Amino acid sequence: MSERIPATLIPGDGIGPEIVDATLAALDALGAPFEWDRQVAGLAGVKAEGDPLPAAALDSIRRTRLALKGPLETPSGGGYRSSNVRLREEFQLYANLRPVRTLVPGGRFDKIDLVVVRENLEGLYIGHEHYVKIDDDPHAVAMATGINTRAGCRHILDFAFEHAIATGRRKVTIVHKANIMKALTGIFKETAEQLYEQKYKGRIAMDTVIVDACAMKLVIDPWQFDVLVTTNLFGDILSDLVAGLVGGLGMAPGANIGADAAIFEAVHGSAPDIAGKGLANPIALLLAAAMMLEHVGRHELAARLRQAIDRTLNVDQVRTGDLGGRASTAAFTQALVARIRNG
Repeated sequence: MSERIPATLIPGDGIGPEIVDATLAALDALGAPFEWDRQVAGLAGVKAEGDPLPAAALDSIRRTRLALKGPLETPSGGGYRSSNVRLREEFQLYANLRPVRTLVPGGRFDKIDLVVVRENLEGLYIGHEHYVKIDDDPHAVAMATGINTRAGCRHILDFAFEHAIATGRRKVTIVHKANIMKALTGIFKETAEQLYEQKYKGRIAMDTVIVDACAMKLVIDPWQFDVLVTTNLFGDILSDLVAGLVGGLGMAPGANIGADAAIFEAVHGSAPDIAGKGLANPIALLLAAAMMLEHVGRHELAARLRQAIDRTLNVDQVRTGDLGGRASTAAFTQALVARIRNG
């Protein structure tokens, strides 16, 4: 019996509990070593504790330093900030890792295998915004301040280069807009070039690309890229774009990683319109769980989970509606668990 690993579990809102249940069933079938501390957040946190990010949930993550979470809905109005952003700030989860890989072959884009590394704490997401009143219009002018620091740039770039080298990747592409935003993203490009010369030249290839050109190239010839690393806003946009190359956000896992904690999640939202209908595709969270297994050194279990997902989709042909199939969330889960147990 392997040593148990404490981990926080947050089912989340909307389809969250359904895809979390599916993921737990798969992890149980694998014999994964996690010992779960179940907590609430998002709308469930507001209903239970009057806070979308209750103190108990934060305390649990401080203790375990490891979490798996379903999508959290931010309540509209009332001054609530995004729970996801608050979690990243609270635990200084500076790296957002979003890999995408073709799981269902034969589409317009085949054999996709890309990683987007997104800076998670700086840029335009710091929330420094305000309006300027002119005459009787209180919202006559809207202003936002973005901040990128040399230290923050170096942090995420080091992470991207080290991750790429450790996972056998061939190239890291620096995505920027330094031709226009010369300071805000110029510091990112400049730091990348300096860091590459100092530490990584000869160990892996590097190139740079302007973000709008990158978006175009991704939908014309995505195979020219391998690992993309960029600032917060650009990373948010491009990670959704590359998810579209492999079937949508239902196939896109994410990891938020810092020095002292890591939180794993599906990239997609809570989809309240389909909650409780058995329509949700749990693959994104299942793949996030595979990343979580790798994070704690259980690479063999992660490989078994990914292989079982692949065979369920392509050998057994069991797929949810977003992938052109007819399986419910429960039926897909049942088929996946059988694959894990029987190979």
